[in-house]
Amino acid sequence: MNPTRTGTPAPTPVTLAEAKAHLRVDLTDEDGYITALIEVARVTAEDRLQRTLVSTPWRLLADAFPACDRPLELPMAPVLSVTQVQYLDADGALQTLPETDYLLAATPLGHELALPPGGAWPSTQAHRPGAVTVTYTAGYGATAASVPAPIRHWVLLAIGDLYHQRERSADKPVVPQHFADGLLDPYKVWGV
Repeated sequence: MNPTRTGTPAPTPVTLAEAKAHLRVDLTDEDGYITALIEVARVTAEDRLQRTLVSTPWRLLADAFPACDRPLELPMAPVLSVTQVQYLDADGALQTLPETDYLLAATPLGHELALPPGGAWPSTQAHRPGAVTVTYTAGYGATAASVPAPIRHWVLLAIGDLYHQRERSADKPVVPQHFADGLLDPYKVWGV
């Protein structure tokens, strides 16, 4: 169950002005290029972390609700809100699950949809791919400032590396980047 990003975050984890200050660039000639590098660094950080940095809408499709009324994991945490949970019932009719029928619960790895005490997931149409659709918003918040400082600094370091090394990286960089990559470690979703 891989989620699909349904929109691009309007703010970025670092602003163009912050990136230019980090790069010590005063002119506007390369603003477009630096803006593209910000996006590349954001996408790379999100891929490495398996997290969303700035508020972004997502859609998760599942073939059914989890068996034995277990929780439904929402990838690309942290999840800020659940917009809607829809499913195809046993007859194939589209239904919307009431907000009172599920809880957004934090876990050590992110967030999940859980059932309230005594709750049960509804039955879905059998053998129907994508019978359950969850739309949600994930990210640390709506502004760049809401992203943890170590992640923002990693993004700046990545932008600097990309800006100053416009050719493909060598197999053995002159300076190992273990420190920079270590900035992301506390925020990464590690598999179990």
